[in-house]
Amino acid sequence: MPTVRIAPSILSADFARLGDEVRAVSAAGADWIHADVMDGRFVPNLTIGPPVVAALRGCTDRTLDCHLMIDDPDRSIEAFAAAGADVITVHAEAARHLHRTLDAIRRLPHHAGGRIRAGVALNPATPPEAVAYVLDVADLVLVMTVNPGFGGQSFLEGCVPKIRAVADLIAASGRPIHLQVDGGITPKTAPAVVAAGADVLVAGSAIFRAPGRDLAGAIEDLRDAASGGARR
Repeated sequence: MPTVRIAPSILSADFARLGDEVRAVSAAGADWIHADVMDGRFVPNLTIGPPVVAALRGCTDRTLDCHLMIDDPDRSIEAFAAAGADVITVHAEAARHLHRTLDAIRRLPHHAGGRIRAGVALNPATPPEAVAYVLDVADLVLVMTVNPGFGGQSFLEGCVPKIRAVADLIAASGRPIHLQVDGGITPKTAPAVVAAGADVLVAGSAIFRAPGRDLAGAIEDLRDAASGGARR
């Protein structure tokens, strides 16, 4: 079974003390920090931009995973790279020339001297075939299991076969591509998505709104649930 990474989504954090929230969840055992970037156009909500990402970069040494839920992402990828992103994910539905955009992300300078990883996200209604011809320049595929724009939504069970189909495409590519799932991830839903092939789980409410604010316990609960979901 591949290692499953837990990526708390800051969309469910306390924005009045966001730096402290990122420090706390990093100390609690998060593998990645998932930053939800929304522009009020591609999705109906508005969240953060590069200055906030730059501030968060100083609060954690974990992988900073920027999910751009924005129109025309080409205008913004350089700014997020400069802010300290380790992963920049764009939506297949928002990038006009998706292959070009992913290739451009991988060519941007990385804050630590390595290489920024490029991700492509799929909304629930977008078929897995949308990524078939960009896997040569993708480091991550994100399957949304809610419609993007708001936290706290319920997991869409109908997306599980799509996760499996994307996993099959990745396997056929022969490349080491992460399969990330975002939306309604809890200890109850994690086993199904890991069994379908996911290796990065994005969770917001299940972590930041855990009973008693037990961040470490919430992360461990997700790990335990994921460990029972090795792909069948």
